[in-house]
Amino acid sequence: MSRVRATFNKASTKYNDNAYLQNEIATRLAEKLNVVSIEPKIIADLGSGTGFLSEKIAKIYPNSELVCIDFAQQSLLTNTHKSRVCADAYQLPLADNSVDFLVSNLMMQWCPDLKALFDECYRVLNTEGLFFFSTFGPDTLKELKRSWSVADNQPHVNSFVDMHDIGDQMLQSGFQSPVMEMEKLTLTYGKVIDLMHDLKGIGAQTVHNRSKSLTGKTKFNKMVMMYENYRKDGKLPATYEVIYGHAWKQGKQFGAISLDN
Repeated sequence: MSRVRATFNKASTKYNDNAYLQNEIATRLAEKLNVVSIEPKIIADLGSGTGFLSEKIAKIYPNSELVCIDFAQQSLLTNTHKSRVCADAYQLPLADNSVDFLVSNLMMQWCPDLKALFDECYRVLNTEGLFFFSTFGPDTLKELKRSWSVADNQPHVNSFVDMHDIGDQMLQSGFQSPVMEMEKLTLTYGKVIDLMHDLKGIGAQTVHNRSKSLTGKTKFNKMVMMYENYRKDGKLPATYEVIYGHAWKQGKQFGAISLDN
């Protein structure tokens, strides 16, 4: 986790310039709240980063207290929201049953221990609390993953958890009635190196320790040649499987939260 924190801190000053997709998904996640009837007093944005989702949530719930939480201190410094806390998602500095609404945009994929994450989210949510999130699924960057597999058998691209496994883990952590949905978004690039620069610009160092030796360069070039097989209409695709989910700590029969028809 320290390596991930370091890369996000390093990328923080230019993150917003490269994070078109992250902002778009934050917008789509916020739009899904149009069908949710909830009046939270305390909201926590977990993995808030520079504040893409925080800004949207603050406009939707102007009378709520919003706390932005992220483990990358430099990212929080570029977040203009007044309530900011630097903390690890596995050990939130929040009291039991203290949060009414927990939101998270594209943070979960950086947490390999989903049980620890969901247990902690369950702990801080109040009895009628709601957890709303987005994350990446297994088909994310499938073109890059397959292209690297031709070059060698090393893990160059992060692994992402299937939405059914996410739902199962939420149930095991105590959440009720988790709802998952998925969509695939595709960005296009002129060159593979442009994709790599975008990933580096948002701190997503998917390529692990690429060697600068002749052997490393040879493998990288082989990966690039393989990626060229995906070129269509002059562009190279980069697929992102986006998972949206929400679940209550306890069922909506308690009355504080309900879904509008």
